[in-house]
Amino acid sequence: MTAYAKGLEGVIANESALSNVEGAEGRLSYLGYHIDELVEHTSYEEVVHLLHHGHLPNRFELTAMEQELRTQRNLPQGVLDFLKSAPRDASPMDVLRTAVSMLGLYDKRASIGEPNLEKDSKIAISLVAQTPVIVAAFHRYRQGLELPPIRTDLSEAAHFLYLITGSEPTAKATRILDVAYILHADHGMNASTFSARVTVATLSDFYSAMTSAIGTLKGPLHGGANEGVIQMLEEIGELANVDAYVANKLANKGKIMGIGHRVYKVLDPRAPHLRKLAIELTEELGEPKWIQMSERIAQIMRESKGLNANVDFYSATVYHSLNIPTDLFTPIFAIARMSGWTAQVLEQLRDNRLYRPLTLYTGPEVLMHVKPISER
Repeated sequence: MTAYAKGLEGVIANESALSNVEGAEGRLSYLGYHIDELVEHTSYEEVVHLLHHGHLPNRFELTAMEQELRTQRNLPQGVLDFLKSAPRDASPMDVLRTAVSMLGLYDKRASIGEPNLEKDSKIAISLVAQTPVIVAAFHRYRQGLELPPIRTDLSEAAHFLYLITGSEPTAKATRILDVAYILHADHGMNASTFSARVTVATLSDFYSAMTSAIGTLKGPLHGGANEGVIQMLEEIGELANVDAYVANKLANKGKIMGIGHRVYKVLDPRAPHLRKLAIELTEELGEPKWIQMSERIAQIMRESKGLNANVDFYSATVYHSLNIPTDLFTPIFAIARMSGWTAQVLEQLRDNRLYRPLTLYTGPEVLMHVKPISER
């Protein structure tokens, strides 16, 4: 029998060319492009093209990708009706999970059985385009507001900010969210990506795979961590309270949200980009305490525990500074990661094999005999 690895840690389950997470070195790349270069020189739409087509687009290909995404934003009326009727106090992640599943009811291209990669590739782009509209629509409806008219002249990041606020965003706000989208687009065999690939490996439909991924991302040990960070900062309240708060948490074996990572043994390579944006935003807004508290927490944890901040640690401050409600932080993660999830599922289908790991049995070694119920 093969060696037992709880949680499949260190087990290689498949092959992928999409993203390379080098934990020991603190490096992340998409199809050979370092995340630093992608943040510096590309847009999110270019990264979507890279993940879905295997290369960065030329100008013609980028225009085609932008046009395809922008023309796929409209939601079926049945999904809009659901979003209007959903409880206003519902978790946006629950609503997103349900709405994405509903999309499959209205898409005649969705099917089970042997894959049709041409159809599936089009479904993938539709999902990337429609996911932010779902999140924005529910956010507007729960406030008693209508969804602004869908536009086709704005980028993915700009369009989402426009939909949730009703106003066209500044170039700076758009670029900040665009960077966040790039940083979250894909990340190796993380839990939600794994669940998506496991689901589609049964030759279930594309929407079922994305529903699995969203449900997995919702957990606080995965995508939900960024909401926990801002809640922690609000609980601390002021810079002067940080040291005592962290000391108390550590003494009681509590978790400091946004610190440490399952794979990265050094600094998460995505964190510095969001840290820089968080510093710029909080200084511009005149609310430096959020980043000051964050920096002090990061320093204490680095010096006392040898643990570094991860991407969630600073993304929380960035989203908060953009006036995005806390319960939309994880849905924004899902919006960005939809590009990676869909690319991973397409890759799975090109060379599919059903996932069927073994279990280390720990039950009785000797077979039991069933006694009559009167003797039990």
